[in-house]
Amino acid sequence: MTRLIVWRHGNTDWNAGSRVQGQTDVPLNDLGRRQAVDAAELLVRLQPAAIVASDLSRAFDTAAALAALTGLAISTDERLRERHFGEWQGLTMAEVAAGRPDEHARWTAGQDVIGGGVETLDDLGKRVCDALQDAARLAPPGGTVVVATHGAAARSGVGHLLGWQREQLRTLRALQNCHWVELTHDEARGWQMASYNVGVLAERPAPPAV
Repeated sequence: MTRLIVWRHGNTDWNAGSRVQGQTDVPLNDLGRRQAVDAAELLVRLQPAAIVASDLSRAFDTAAALAALTGLAISTDERLRERHFGEWQGLTMAEVAAGRPDEHARWTAGQDVIGGGVETLDDLGKRVCDALQDAARLAPPGGTVVVATHGAAARSGVGHLLGWQREQLRTLRALQNCHWVELTHDEARGWQMASYNVGVLAERPAPPAV
């Protein structure tokens, strides 16, 4: 059985300010770096065989906390980047709601955003799913791979991997910073979710996964 850990990055100043990050390369803040270290101390117990990360620094630096404990090198994959939010990137969610109300309403309803250059949910789910499948192939039989990525990317990629419909995916709450999803795979049952939103007790409510 292969185990895949899909790990959201630690906190950033843009998370704290409810500002849309998307594929903007925003670094971890002090809280995020502490979260990464605390989470790594739990994840190292799973004896990962490989670590893969988005090439955006907030995910890569989160993965680096685990790499420091395991001695493993980090492979990067740009397909693990966060959803591209186009013209929303850099705006607060309040600014999006006020200035782009139709787009914001569709996002809130879990629909694809029409306009603004926002990546579709299907495109997001497929690219992240493909990256997760390739990452899982790095594990030896019975091994574990840890993938450091982003909130919306993690949820859509996992849903695509499990074959969930969009309505079913919306029943999952956003991943908290530095929390993860545990997935397992075997030949008889395929991919299954073993646990969701696992991690060290959060210091604040989860910000939107953007």
